[in-house]
Amino acid sequence: MIIWIASYPKSGNTWVRSFLSAYYFSKDGKFNINDLNKIEDYPNKQFFDQQVKDGEIHKHWAESQKKILDSKKVKFLKTHNSLIKAFGHDFTQPKYTLGVIYIIRDPRNVITSVKNHNDFTTYEESLKFMQNENAVLKDYKHLKNYAKTTIINSWKINYQSWLQNNFYRRMTIKYEDMIENPNQIFRDLIVYVNTICKFNNKIDTKKLNNAIQSTNFENLSEIENKGNFGENVYSLKDKRKIKFFFVTLPSVYEFPHP
Repeated sequence: MIIWIASYPKSGNTWVRSFLSAYYFSKDGKFNINDLNKIEDYPNKQFFDQQVKDGEIHKHWAESQKKILDSKKVKFLKTHNSLIKAFGHDFTQPKYTLGVIYIIRDPRNVITSVKNHNDFTTYEESLKFMQNENAVLKDYKHLKNYAKTTIINSWKINYQSWLQNNFYRRMTIKYEDMIENPNQIFRDLIVYVNTICKFNNKIDTKKLNNAIQSTNFENLSEIENKGNFGENVYSLKDKRKIKFFFVTLPSVYEFPHP
């Protein structure tokens, strides 16, 4: 079954994935960038047996997730997709989903990260993007295959779709709380995962501390600076690599509470 690590883009998903990969996929809790690939991005071409056509990603959700269910293994998956129904097709269903980890970040900080990540010129462009109720992300590198089509909708719809749905066991994490109190938040995260997976293991304190330390912002940024981080995007304007781990400050925009 699937444990979704879900969020609107630029909300801390990579940080949570890095921590989980360090704790669950290493012996000592020390983060290895190669282990990050063990928590895959969904949707993506490796999940689908058929070629995905533009505008038809929804037709492949159920079949691909049934394959994961049939494998009888627990699988972490990252997604920025909203928890929606598209043309009669549910993004996921309780029978495929063991649990949900949803990360939310103050939109006044998200807007700055979105601006940087998408190489927008103004905050107005970023705000328009975040308020676009029909926003969709596509893999522009492989336009002949639309397997990476992600329906993110607006920030508000994405947030509400996951948090107003009570059919799934869910842990909600605030990005700001991860910064303020990482020890407590990540300890609670391990308890949540162990509980839904019915693991009897007690928390390995040394491993937990190593995972927290090795996946803090400074260490992840250093990995990127050394050229070992593979999730950067490139500017459509001049093809330059855009820095992923980027220090942001709150913007002047005020967002209505969802």
